[in-house]
Amino acid sequence: MPKRAAGLSARQVQTMKRPGMFADGNGLYLQITRSGGKTWVFRFTMDGKRRDMGLGSAGIVTLAEARQKALDAKKRVVAGIDPIEARRSVAAAQAVEIARTMTFQQCASAYIEAMRSGWKSEKHAGQWTATLETYAFPTIGALPVGSVDTNLVVQVLEPLWNTKTETASRLRGRIESVLNYAKVRGYRDGENPARWRGHLDHILPAKSDVMQVQHHPALPYAEMPAFWQSLQAQQGLGARALELAILTAGRTGEVLGAAWTEIDLETKMWTVPAHRMKVKVEHRVPISDPAGDLLRRLREVRRTGCELVFEGQSKGRPLSNMAMTMVLRRMKVPATAHGFRSTFRTWVAETTRFPDAVAEAALAHTLSDKVVAAYQRGDLFDKRRALMDAWAGFCIGGSKTGADVISINGGVARG
Repeated sequence: MPKRAAGLSARQVQTMKRPGMFADGNGLYLQITRSGGKTWVFRFTMDGKRRDMGLGSAGIVTLAEARQKALDAKKRVVAGIDPIEARRSVAAAQAVEIARTMTFQQCASAYIEAMRSGWKSEKHAGQWTATLETYAFPTIGALPVGSVDTNLVVQVLEPLWNTKTETASRLRGRIESVLNYAKVRGYRDGENPARWRGHLDHILPAKSDVMQVQHHPALPYAEMPAFWQSLQAQQGLGARALELAILTAGRTGEVLGAAWTEIDLETKMWTVPAHRMKVKVEHRVPISDPAGDLLRRLREVRRTGCELVFEGQSKGRPLSNMAMTMVLRRMKVPATAHGFRSTFRTWVAETTRFPDAVAEAALAHTLSDKVVAAYQRGDLFDKRRALMDAWAGFCIGGSKTGADVISINGGVARG
């Protein structure tokens, strides 16, 4: 049972150490725990139930202050008001008020920080910040995030929609994500004014209607053999990276990030792990004889302890994304490194009888037909090996091999 007393003194509050509940009067108690902690407690009865209300630490709240708090709480009890519930209501109102003052810019910064560790790179977070700073913050950055409505979102997007459509589309998605985050955190209510389907699609034209798709410039496949001969004369690791990208039809990022642990020259296979693939699925790449020869030469001159096939000047870091581009600029070739994937795909379609599915698998494209994708779960590796051998022969030999290559149950026949 609580200790009854005529009242506590400030000195007693300071010097008492024995654990227990020590009454001061009017429902106020000094609670001392076994560890020596001291807190103020107001004890009252509401609807026949006893309740304890904490009034703060005795090291912070003085005896006089605790008595005043207890008196205020007791007045509420006499008036039929639960002081604990009343305090919760005040705290909730304060939280709502804080939420109302949270700006869109503050919320965007909080969202980016929360997502940063899950994004691929720091560059991605930088792109988010730059896009919002450039286009969104000047209009809605200083406004409470709860007040951002459809008209404001359109005001941000409309000036860009017809001239910088891709940028505007990404901006819309980023604003939508920030506003979704704000709703989950309790900073705003209602539907998201930046959502596209069933909302902004009734205000803004579809991206495909206003944006002309620009494909990566590609070299015509007929010029490939002559280009290959010129590429052999180019010096530097960037030229060798471009060779491997062409021979494997790989994406530039996949090639530049290739590690020796991914490559097995005995089985002639390069396994790109899922985390480095665009579609986040492991991709097995057949290594043709020319590609294998190239990799062996690179392995012979690799630096000690170097794990990357195409390590740049900084240890443990790959070549720059511009390495292959600079090779093409020096050669004055109006194409991009990525464009050689298109060169390969056109060559397959126009000069061979390999099925589209094999070509698409070689490019690590996902099947657009969901039904077919559900049943075709293999990667057509053996057929792709035959295809990549034929492609390498065409690039290097310059013959009309491709025109005579016919896919026959995973093998090839040359007429």
